[in-house]
Amino acid sequence: MPGLATLLALAATSVIDLTALPTRIPRMSTVETTSEEIAPPDSEAIDARVDRHARLTVPVHVDGTGPFQFIIDTGAQRTVLSDSLAQQLDLEAGPDMQIVGIVQAASVPSAHVGTIDLGRLRLSRVQVPLLKRDDIDADGILGTDTLQDQRVLIDFERSRIEVGDADELGGNRGYEIVVRARRKSGQLIVTNARIDGIKVALVFDTGAELSVGNRALQAALGKRGSQFRAVQVSSVTGHSAIAQVGTASKLDLNDIAISNPFMAFTDSPVFAELGLQNRPALFLGMREMRMFRRVAIDFGSRRVLFDLPKNL
Repeated sequence: MPGLATLLALAATSVIDLTALPTRIPRMSTVETTSEEIAPPDSEAIDARVDRHARLTVPVHVDGTGPFQFIIDTGAQRTVLSDSLAQQLDLEAGPDMQIVGIVQAASVPSAHVGTIDLGRLRLSRVQVPLLKRDDIDADGILGTDTLQDQRVLIDFERSRIEVGDADELGGNRGYEIVVRARRKSGQLIVTNARIDGIKVALVFDTGAELSVGNRALQAALGKRGSQFRAVQVSSVTGHSAIAQVGTASKLDLNDIAISNPFMAFTDSPVFAELGLQNRPALFLGMREMRMFRRVAIDFGSRRVLFDLPKNL
């Protein structure tokens, strides 16, 4: 298990031009609706922006200043600030920290922060790694250290993120599928998924558009996967590597089926950090999660909840 000095940082992992990729024909797709769901009065509803990587960013205050645009990244263990934001706020420098990106581990500078606020949610007196603004393409990243015991509700139809207690956010009402997960190093890992019949460990990664699988999954798919082709992927640490991309026929999760899931495969150290290097595993990105109206990632109850499109 990685300690405080070894952190996963996964957001903004891909430089692939998705418009050039094969078209996916999903069994499930989002539909437009004129009905408006009202958030419970005690919940924290936050209007999100869609950045150029199709990630949802939210307004965050740092040491009472802001708002600044941060990515909510359920695939990253720790909250990260951009180097330019740390310089702008004249934050006190801390010792270097070791973080693990999608390509490789790196030693990066850090800073001491008094408070990080997302609505009513506060992280106090923390040391945060600093990454280059050009690499993360945001002011910062909110990792799972901010989200423990919270529910992250992503409403794709309304481009809204809600963060708060599960009961405040409506409990299980309106969700057709509830999947249990286990927790490791702050991450929620779903272990009962299958891709083309192969059992796969899933980590839901809201910080990346593209899903990333390990070599064990690529090898298990073999000829059952589509023809893989080489592309370059980049990490928030600024490093690049060659990965293979391709599609499988179907991803099954309980009663959910997603047709033609699209994945990149690479020798990423993030799988080893979670003990997943020797078994098929996938960080499921936002591209596939957008098949649903809403997805709720509940760290408190270790569950992931899905609201299916109304036309199903």
